[in-house]
Amino acid sequence: MAETAYVPRLRVEYDKSIRTKLTEQFGYVNVMEVPRLDKVVLNMGIGEAVNDRKKAETAAGDLSLIAGQKALVTYSRVAISTFKLRENQPIGCKVTLRKAKMYEFIDRLINVALPRVRDFRGLNPKSFDGGGNYSLGIKEHIIFPEIDFDKAGESWGMDVTVCTTAQTDDEARALLTAFNFPFRQ
Repeated sequence: MAETAYVPRLRVEYDKSIRTKLTEQFGYVNVMEVPRLDKVVLNMGIGEAVNDRKKAETAAGDLSLIAGQKALVTYSRVAISTFKLRENQPIGCKVTLRKAKMYEFIDRLINVALPRVRDFRGLNPKSFDGGGNYSLGIKEHIIFPEIDFDKAGESWGMDVTVCTTAQTDDEARALLTAFNFPFRQ
């Protein structure tokens, strides 16, 4: 017998209600016109990795725990003497999430991680790039439940970029609002 494949909760919600709501709101003719989530890119820049290579590996391990897949360590392309940075030195890490892992991460971000941020008043509604993508910065990566606060030596900031197939910022804002992104009023 074939078992049914796992489908994330937000994907089911998108297929059942969000897609039809966006179609009615913007008057799309074709189903493929409706904006959808494309990918989520997590980036963590580690400035201290210039002096200590272990910090980049530790950050990549933490980012792998948060994302659920292996993080890629990024290296410098050019040498900058004022930052004491040499070429091919580890300076950060990144992960690109797609499909099921992307929906699971967004679910955890909205429902678990963001409510744990101190003095959280909502996401900035102006952080769209003009092409339908949204970026947000997180000051401490320890807001995610996968990271043990006691074992984490340091807390690093990270960037989260949500890429959509929306053509305009208004379409992307409507899509992310339908996914319950807590935008500031």
